[in-house]
Amino acid sequence: MKNTFLLFALTLSLGVLAGCGAARPNKFYQITVPSDTGQGSHPAPFPVTLLVGPIKASHLYREDQIVYTSEVQAMGTYQYQRWAEPPAEMIRDVLSRELRLSGRYRNVYSLGSDVRGDYLLGGRLYDFREIEGNSVVVRVTLEFELRDTRTGTTVWTRYFSHDEPVNRKDISGVVAAMDRDVQGGLRELVNGLDQYFSGISSAGEVK
Repeated sequence: MKNTFLLFALTLSLGVLAGCGAARPNKFYQITVPSDTGQGSHPAPFPVTLLVGPIKASHLYREDQIVYTSEVQAMGTYQYQRWAEPPAEMIRDVLSRELRLSGRYRNVYSLGSDVRGDYLLGGRLYDFREIEGNSVVVRVTLEFELRDTRTGTTVWTRYFSHDEPVNRKDISGVVAAMDRDVQGGLRELVNGLDQYFSGISSAGEVK
């Protein structure tokens, strides 16, 4: 009886150790942050202080899972592959860096600081997911609005939605495609803001 108990205990211990050894480590990914190679390419910044507000999103994009869907819209998340930050926060951080490094604004701050801004840029993230089908793509859908903090009026909006092909059918390929998609969307946003402020600056309407 004693030998039977010892054998059972040994078997159980080996099973626990085998289970621990089989656990897969999580891998974390992030969107590329901009470099400062373009800073100083413009002669003078707009006399504007921008506040970057939070990017609203569904609960899926306020957590760190990488989301995928099938063609019939069944949604799931990868268990061991995750974003380094929730997508909504990650995009906001990258956008803030893009705007600062553009050199086009007197100041760029995050909303919540003690600084009073001239304009508030806010957004919403609708899609940030892999779509599986005959071909694999990632979809990023973003909407932004710029408000004049003095009047509370929305003075500019931009909507971006794009499907980017996944060149490699693994998680690294999905992340690389998502990075390209986000960079394209933010570049379009930053250029659109530049055009807006250039227009009102020419008209003498910048504060």
